[in-house]
Amino acid sequence: MRKLKLQIHISIDGFVGGPNGEMDFKWDADTRNYSLANLEGVDLILLALGRNTKMGFIPYWASAADNPKDPDFAIGKKLTDTPKLVFSRTLTRSEWANTKVVNGEIVEEITQLKKQPGGDMIAFGGARFASTLIKHKLIDEFHLLVNPVALGSGLPIFKELDNKQKMTLVKSKAFDCGIVWLHYEPSND
Repeated sequence: MRKLKLQIHISIDGFVGGPNGEMDFKWDADTRNYSLANLEGVDLILLALGRNTKMGFIPYWASAADNPKDPDFAIGKKLTDTPKLVFSRTLTRSEWANTKVVNGEIVEEITQLKKQPGGDMIAFGGARFASTLIKHKLIDEFHLLVNPVALGSGLPIFKELDNKQKMTLVKSKAFDCGIVWLHYEPSND
């Protein structure tokens, strides 16, 4: 069975974006290298993109993939070259290479994908998408990049849980920029 990883930046008080969706978290060479390593073995990227996210996310990574001098070139290339499923209520097609838009039921689609042969899958996207994946216990690995900032309010990803979800810490690493990477897996205890 394929594993689904969630990689997401989060504040120390549990928000993946500010009250208006601001996502101005830190990014440096160490976090780039970690993110690239986390993409090894991944053969499908899952994203949830609305019109607003589409305007920033896709052009940024496509541009990085086209410029070998860009510090994000390797990640941009991997994101561009790897097949992607974009879950969206508003988009019907994507200009991004190797991308299929899915307008159907997220939970059913991902449940079927996990049963198919293949490498790992990784999910990127907004708070609502991550919350849906967490609520339905679809995440096999949580890769939280905890940023050294408290937002006070914003976009949480764990508020949809119906009950406590215990986790086992697999690995952690502190980066010089202040980000702490936490790799957790759901525990059956």
